[in-house]
Amino acid sequence: MVQVRSRNPRPHLSLLRVAACTGAVALALTACGSGSGSGTESAKSGSGGVKVGLITKTDTNPFFVKMKEGAERSAKENGAQLLTAAGKFDGDNAGQVTAIENMVASGVKGILITPSDSKAIVPALAKARAKGVLVIALDTPTEPQSAVDALFATDNLKAGELIGEYAKAAMKGKKAKIATLDLAPGVSVGVQRHDGFLKGFGVGAKDPSVVCSQDTAGDQTKGQTAMENCLQKEPGINVVYTINEPAALGAYTALKAKGRDKDVLIVSVDGGCTGTKAVKDGKIAATSQQYPLKMAAEGVKAVVSYAKDGKKASGYTDTGVTLITDKAQSGVDAKDTAYGLDNCWG
Repeated sequence: MVQVRSRNPRPHLSLLRVAACTGAVALALTACGSGSGSGTESAKSGSGGVKVGLITKTDTNPFFVKMKEGAERSAKENGAQLLTAAGKFDGDNAGQVTAIENMVASGVKGILITPSDSKAIVPALAKARAKGVLVIALDTPTEPQSAVDALFATDNLKAGELIGEYAKAAMKGKKAKIATLDLAPGVSVGVQRHDGFLKGFGVGAKDPSVVCSQDTAGDQTKGQTAMENCLQKEPGINVVYTINEPAALGAYTALKAKGRDKDVLIVSVDGGCTGTKAVKDGKIAATSQQYPLKMAAEGVKAVVSYAKDGKKASGYTDTGVTLITDKAQSGVDAKDTAYGLDNCWG
């Protein structure tokens, strides 16, 4: 797996509704909606200009809502026409493949995509690129990363490292019993965050201090169930890593029901407004904040530039990550929740 490294963090943020267009039946993207009367999505970004496609994993996660907002804003600023689509659920590769085919048929100059399955999506992306479409991955790298022209994303390995280093420092030498509440098999972003956490904490994948690992699909209800299962397996868990803040809040609910919410350290990744407020309220000790609006905004600009001068974006662009906590630990760079709430999303 290719692991991206940190370069130029710069946050900028806000909120908008998402439209989706998924499923096995081909749909005209310029007429797709979210089921709430959203109408022609492209009209929101101008009825003419360069066509840019945005395909997210789902249309419900606040992270992708913010990503859509960034793309909409950038499309308007750059006179582009934005087409949007999303999977029905996180992991809906078939829906994303259909969306790619529809967008290529609609004449997009470039596609921005957060791949649900980093490997399975590659053949569809190859077909799009063969037809001259610029393809940029947002947030989640493809496997291999060379399956796209460029990647605009958080350094997810670093995001994991930051909360791992924080958790290690916060334990102050106390023996750790760690539960990891992960994403799902085969999704690079989840693997990188998990591996980064272990690296930051200073333990290996087979270390006996990791007493339970469960997949959550980044869902709050599944996060609660996963935490309940882990507590049954090892009641003495005192450190919980979660793939994102919904999973973290599910873990918190399970811990609170057992009277363990005050003595278990929860760390997470994302930096959404709900999650950042949970850090402020003490439900989550720390989170690594990322910036989806910037990913999409920069992606749209890259497609418009390609349409104008034929120069393709390439390589990896780091869109930034910041550790957010109100309980700073010595030797770990962080900003407080006031900063986090000023720059959060969702």
